[in-house]
Amino acid sequence: MSLFTGSCTAMITPFTETGVDYDAYGRLIDFQIENGTDAILIAGTTGEPPTMTAEEKAELIRYGIEKVNKRVPVMVSTGGNNTAAVIENSIAAQKMGADLLLIVTPYYNKATAKGLISHYNAVADAVSTPIMVYNVPGRTGLNLTPAVFYEIAKHKNIVAIKEASGNVAQGQEMMRVTKGMADLYSGEDALATALMAMGAKGVVSVVSNILPKDTHAMTAAAAAGNFALAAEMQHKLNPVIDALFCEVNPIPVKTAAGLMGLCSDRMRLPLCPMEDATKARLVSALREYGVSI
Repeated sequence: MSLFTGSCTAMITPFTETGVDYDAYGRLIDFQIENGTDAILIAGTTGEPPTMTAEEKAELIRYGIEKVNKRVPVMVSTGGNNTAAVIENSIAAQKMGADLLLIVTPYYNKATAKGLISHYNAVADAVSTPIMVYNVPGRTGLNLTPAVFYEIAKHKNIVAIKEASGNVAQGQEMMRVTKGMADLYSGEDALATALMAMGAKGVVSVVSNILPKDTHAMTAAAAAGNFALAAEMQHKLNPVIDALFCEVNPIPVKTAAGLMGLCSDRMRLPLCPMEDATKARLVSALREYGVSI
């Protein structure tokens, strides 16, 4: 049984000058759940975890899980390129009550196919919380192939993959070879409907930070088999999605959240404010969609 169907928001992390703005973070979580979001991801790439201390990340996870309070499933990103550290962080998130762990393929040092399989098996052996593998070669420099994912998915604790290669054919092949073994979720907002039409269970989304109701509705239509309606909604969302990735994520989505009054647009270096031209493009796309800013 799938842990969730539909849209999972990869949460942004609002900052003050000195730390995490928990009042704003709590409001963002309520905003998501009140608008139909099906699951919450804490400390994913969109949440800027590389610029947070270990203590900040632990508190963010603890607070988020408590704030959600079982209203929707909570996924926690615990991946990295040090297997021992991933195990330690995964055990800690499990103890805090995470419903699902998101574990990216090792980056920078990368890994062979054998190394990837061994990495995921070691982590999956150490926890009982279900694991979603995260394939995002644009950030890691490593593409997890369907054949290797098939081997990884043999572990009973590996239940899903967030596929963000941008390759629809690869996503289809992953679903084909692991049918009945693991679920697939789109890691690309723009491909959510296309992959759901082939059997994906939903999307781990960036755009749902600012448009949770619409993202949920689109995936709900696709899950119900109404692909004509889902495609219509996808077409309408895509200009906003494109604008949210005209600079590196999460710069544009955090800027959009600031423009909409959801939270501060403060980011931590090396992320920095948008260029004037790309910000103007973002503002135009939001206004054309109907967002009041």
